[in-house]
Amino acid sequence: MRLSIKEWEQKLKNCEQADIPDLLKVLSDDERQGAKKIVETYTKRLALAEAEQKRLEVMSIYETTCYKNGKSLIAGVDEVGRGPLAGPVVAAAVILPKDYKLTGVNDSKKLSEKKREALYDVIVRDAISYSVNLVQPEKIDEINIYQASKFAMTEAVCSLDVMPDQLLIDAMEVSLAIDQLKIIKGDEKSISIAAASIVAKVTRDRYMMKLDERYPEFGFKSNMGYGTKEHLEALKKFGPTSIHRKSFSPVGELIQITGSE
Repeated sequence: MRLSIKEWEQKLKNCEQADIPDLLKVLSDDERQGAKKIVETYTKRLALAEAEQKRLEVMSIYETTCYKNGKSLIAGVDEVGRGPLAGPVVAAAVILPKDYKLTGVNDSKKLSEKKREALYDVIVRDAISYSVNLVQPEKIDEINIYQASKFAMTEAVCSLDVMPDQLLIDAMEVSLAIDQLKIIKGDEKSISIAAASIVAKVTRDRYMMKLDERYPEFGFKSNMGYGTKEHLEALKKFGPTSIHRKSFSPVGELIQITGSE
C-alpha cells in the first residue's frame, strides 16, 4: 500500500536529513503531481543546504588552518559603529567551538535585523566565550575613531572568560601578545569574525534603541546614529547631545556655529 501525499510530507518532515535523498529516490517513481511537487521542493532544499555547507566551509578556512597549526582557542574580533555621528563604537570578541558551523552566519551588514537577532541568540549560547566593549563618544573625541575602535577590540579580547591563543581580526591588529591575523573583509571570510560582527551589531543596535527613548527627536531607532536626513535636520533644530561625537562633521561645525555643546 503506497503512502498518501500527506503521509509522504509527514515522513519527510520527521526523518533525518541524511535519509532524505534515499526517500526522494523512492518518491521520484511516483507519477502523482503531488509527489512530483514534493520531490522538486525537497531537491531545491537539499541543493541550498549543500551550497550553504560549502559556503561555511570556505568561511572556516582560516580557522581550520589555525587548528592545524596547533591553535585551540580562536577568537574572531570585529567592531561596528565607526561612521555614525552619535553613540558608541562597539567591538566584540567571540570564541566558537572547534569546527563550529551555523547556518546563515555572515557579515552582519548582509543580514536582516530579524536574522541577526536570531543568530545572536545562538552564537552567545554556543560560544566558548564572548565579550563586548563599548567606547563612548567622549573617548572617541579624545583619541579619534581609529584608536577608539582599536581600544574597543583590545578590551573585548581582554574581557573574554578564557584567553585565546589566536586572534582573527577584521582589517586591524591590536597590541596584545597573542598571535593574530588581520583579514581584510574578514566578516565575509571568517566564521569567527562574522560571529563577532553579529554580536557587536546587535549589541550596538539595542543600545541605540535605548538612546532613542531618551532622544526620540533624533530617530536613533531607525538611523542608529548615522547621518541620515532625519538625523541631520534634528541636529540643526535641537543641537548636539552628550552622546554625539563632537569631533565628527557636521556635529563639530554646529557646535562652532551655535557656540553650545
